[in-house]
Amino acid sequence: MNRPLDLDTPASFRADRQVDVLIPTRNRPAELAVTLAGLAAQEGVPGFGVVVSDQSDGEPAYADPAAATMVRALRHRGHPVLLTRRLPRRGLAEHRAYLLAASAARYVLTLDDDVWLEPGALHRLVTALEDLGCGFVGNGVHGLSYVEDLRPETHGRYEEWIGPPTPERIRPGTPQWNRAQIHSAANLLHVTERLAPPPGAWRAYKISWIGGCVLYDRAKLVDSGGFDFWRRLPEKHQGEDVAAQLAVLARHGGAGILPSGAYHLESPTTVTERDVEAWEVVLADEDTPQPA
Repeated sequence: MNRPLDLDTPASFRADRQVDVLIPTRNRPAELAVTLAGLAAQEGVPGFGVVVSDQSDGEPAYADPAAATMVRALRHRGHPVLLTRRLPRRGLAEHRAYLLAASAARYVLTLDDDVWLEPGALHRLVTALEDLGCGFVGNGVHGLSYVEDLRPETHGRYEEWIGPPTPERIRPGTPQWNRAQIHSAANLLHVTERLAPPPGAWRAYKISWIGGCVLYDRAKLVDSGGFDFWRRLPEKHQGEDVAAQLAVLARHGGAGILPSGAYHLESPTTVTERDVEAWEVVLADEDTPQPA
């Protein structure tokens, strides 16, 4: 019999750690269990914390026996886990803002509830962010059902940073915006196989944005506005991660990290109503000339 979980409390969880992992979830108990299992197998980043915020229609996903076992495994391995619910739903950006406010860590990993991290992925991301000193680094997620679908026309979007990343102002319609094509399907995996980096090595490359697995310097994310733009959005939106990353890129720079240890579970989305792109609203506000 699966006994009730201790949810922990926000006050006891919030601490000056190196890393917290922030996971929003809704109606995905199986996927959440896989995501947590990937975290439980990470090495080289001792004591990282995990916050799971649930917006499921019924019972929270973390109450499922498989997910609950992975919560217990994380705690057994020395990782604090805070389990919360954020209802009623006010949209993806508000949920991200809520998760960010729950952490006082130096770095925060925004991890979707349908991404499995291979062992060593978190340590590689932390090492890269410390070495590069930019606002964020990320792992583009691989879709392994596309592994036989070669798209060489996208591989030219891959461009490495020479030296630390510098701030970039990126907008739709520019060549830089098209960098996102490298993260579709299994494109990044094919680029990685071609470059064949030696074991333990990583490379930083230029991006427009990355979905699913992004490690931020929390202070630099907050300095760039975090997800506070949620108040300007209707509930039914998407693209909140794009909006936040564009702001951080403009102030502090960012990079993708190859190889990526992030794998998309390719489950059906639980965000079925996407009336507005958050980044379109945010960019329209920023780019509108202000009265003198």
